[in-house]
Amino acid sequence: MDFGYQGKVAVITGSSKGIGRETAGQMVKLGAKVMLVARGEDKLIEAKEALSEYGEVDYVVADVKKNDSAVHIIEQTIERYGRLDILVNNAGGSFAKSFEDISISDWEQDLDLKLLGAVRMSNAALPHLKKQGGAIVNLTAVLGKTPPASSLPTTVSRAAGMAMTKAMSKDLGKYNIRVNTVCIGLIRSDQIEKKWKKEAPELSWDEYSRLDRHNIPLGRIGDTEEAANVITFLCSELASYVSGDAINIDGASGHAL
Repeated sequence: MDFGYQGKVAVITGSSKGIGRETAGQMVKLGAKVMLVARGEDKLIEAKEALSEYGEVDYVVADVKKNDSAVHIIEQTIERYGRLDILVNNAGGSFAKSFEDISISDWEQDLDLKLLGAVRMSNAALPHLKKQGGAIVNLTAVLGKTPPASSLPTTVSRAAGMAMTKAMSKDLGKYNIRVNTVCIGLIRSDQIEKKWKKEAPELSWDEYSRLDRHNIPLGRIGDTEEAANVITFLCSELASYVSGDAINIDGASGHAL
């Protein structure tokens, strides 16, 4: 099956580890050239070395909270590879408190990273994506659709990212640029593994993953690879008529239609 990645160039933020790194690996193996982006150079070097055996990979150390960093990332990508076809906005983290416990600074930092970081990267990438069309995938979260108590500000940032995705898909469709968001549920990550080792170190990962208290109908926490599979599909030619969607990767744990 041809995913259409040969000759394509992708920029993936937050790609030194986790979902971003796994997605980069899948795209490289399918023939894409990938620019990895993160704030920590050590992890980027490690990721580049691991993935380079499969194809062309490079990296940029940058913080997407800075306007000039987004421009620098795209400039470096064009200088290195000559084009840009795919942008995956994956930079972010989880920060959740109750409304009365959040400072204005907390709100500003969360929105600056998760929402405006994607805005900055998309703005910088747009002139190049317009040349031949392409794909943007914004990572958000399932809880952005149904925010529970004590989930701020992250669920607000993620809900805003979904709204932005829908509007972008309508504005950019005329350039054959597809824009989608994947809404992440419980997926194995550094943060989840720390929680496992703190809460139940006596259990194996498989045992912890399948605990009833996670309330996942499919019965387990998802693997990083499973999230990357969906992102890789959405950025491929196989998804050439998919745009403006918010797709859950959550084992059916979400409650929104």
